[in-house]
Order: sequence, then structure tokens, then C-alpha cells
Amino acid sequence: GLAMGHVEAGIVLREIGRNLTPSPFLTTSVMGVTALGGASDDLRGRWLPGVLAGDSVLAMAIDEGPKHRPERIACKAEKAGNGFRLQGRKAFVVQGASADAIIVAARTSGSDSDVDGITLFAVPKDAAGVSHENLRLVDSAMASNVTFDNVELDGDCVIGEVDGGRALLNKVINAGRIGAAAELTGVGQGAFDITTAYLKTRKQFGQLIGEFQALQHRAAHLYSELEIAEAAVIKAQQLLDGGSERADLMVSVAKAKAAKACNLSVREGVQMHGGVGMTDEFDIGLYMKRDRSLAEFMGDQYYHAERVAQLSGY
Repeated sequence: GLAMGHVEAGIVLREIGRNLTPSPFLTTSVMGVTALGGASDDLRGRWLPGVLAGDSVLAMAIDEGPKHRPERIACKAEKAGNGFRLQGRKAFVVQGASADAIIVAARTSGSDSDVDGITLFAVPKDAAGVSHENLRLVDSAMASNVTFDNVELDGDCVIGEVDGGRALLNKVINAGRIGAAAELTGVGQGAFDITTAYLKTRKQFGQLIGEFQALQHRAAHLYSELEIAEAAVIKAQQLLDGGSERADLMVSVAKAKAAKACNLSVREGVQMHGGVGMTDEFDIGLYMKRDRSLAEFMGDQYYHAERVAQLSGY
């Protein structure tokens, strides 16, 4: 209800990451609301009030395997009477078990790798034929493998145009990618903050370990990498908000850079903590686990590096 753009939502997500806040903000308020932006007034009226009140959670069901491959969608929705019959499986649906509705990208025409022929559906959690295999991710967040077994949907569940949902899906995916990138910069910054605080209090060989020049150099390098990642994320957010044709490219640059910088931050953090960094008693391990999970969401750094090369004509 605040009419936030990607820049403003990114500020919230950065703080969510920095504080390791367990929140459905990204899947619900960013991706879900973006998807419902293409829905009918009736469908928006059905789901948005609950989201705005903080009572409803939305999940996005896009990928069908262990890796992010949104260009390949096999889950099918066939015309049945005045509605559709949904058949297929979606993997690692974040918030899938707790969601009040799952927004599903399904194929209504064409073959698995066709660009066109995609339609988005808002599937209620209690729809007959929907089953969940609940999974606990490495950071203790919950996801689900969701199976749709001849799920009967009426025409009112369609978001946007039948067979014409690829553009809206790409918009939702970009919102998720840049949102995850913003959260990753927060995770990286949080890990950096507690690591530098540890360097200022831990003594070894009679002096603070933060006084050792080797650790100072590593901390300075890490600070620079995190700042570069944040700059890339903010630029991508601005391009998305402005509707720039360069936004696609910059979103992948930002996601790749944020994932790489965050991974460096948590690895350096664990190493600079020494042996205690490997224990559950110190929070640095929680940041590492969150990084592992979030880096895979909406494509890891290698997926996005490849995508940057393709979009650049290589």
C-alpha cells in the first residue's frame, strides 16, 4: 500500500538480510504483488486486502527442477469447460507450505522450451489435488515441492492473458532477482559488521587481532566488494523502476555480483572468527547458511554470469 518501487523495496530487503529476519516479504509483497498487478480487479480484490493487512502469504511456483530454469516450463494447464485443469510439479517453492495462494506459471500451449504459451494462475491453498512435500532448507527456511494433480481451476484464477503470460512472468522474475540481490547485500553487510566487531574485541598474542595488517587488508577488500555490489543493485533497481531496456542485463549483473560479494563476506567472516566461527554459538554461521540458500534463489551467480554474456551478444 506504500506504492514502493524496487529501490524502496530494496531498502527493506537489505535490512531483512542484515538482521536475518524470517519474512515472506520478498515472495509476497514483491513478487506476488507484482504478479497480481496483471490480474483482474476481482482477483486483486480477492487476494490483495489480505496481503496489505499482513494476513495472507503468497508463494511463487516457477521452477521445476533443482536449478533456476524459467525458460523451461512443462507444468500444463489444459482448457476444461469454463476453466482449466492443472497438472504438473514445481520444485523448491519458498513459502509453499504456508502460502494462502500459490501463483503458478503453467504452459497452456506449445512445448516445454517455447517462449510463448505461458499463463499465470492464482491457485488457492485448499484447492483439491494440490499436495506438498515440505523441505527444510540449509538456513532452516521452509520450501515445498508442490504437485498439482488435475487441479480444477475456474477462469477467474487466470492472471493476465491466456498464453500471453511470459512478459508478466519475466517482470515477476526480475522483481525476485533484484529483491534477492538486495537481501544478499544485507546478509553480506551483516556478516561484515559482526566480523569487524569481533576483530576489535578478540585478543591473540597479547593484542587485538584487528591490529594485524593482514586482517585489515582483507577487511578493507571485503568492504570494497560489498560497496560495489550495493552500487550494482541500486543501479539495477533504478533501471527497473524507470522501465529501461537495459534493466534485464543489469539485474543479472547485480544478482551475480551480490551473490559473489556475500559469499566472500561469510567465508571471510568464518575464517576471521577462527575455530569458533564453525560453532553454532556464533552468529556468523547463520549468515553463511542464509547466503547459501538465498544465492540459489532465482538463479546463482554462474547462471547470471552466463545470462550477462548472452545478453551482451557473446
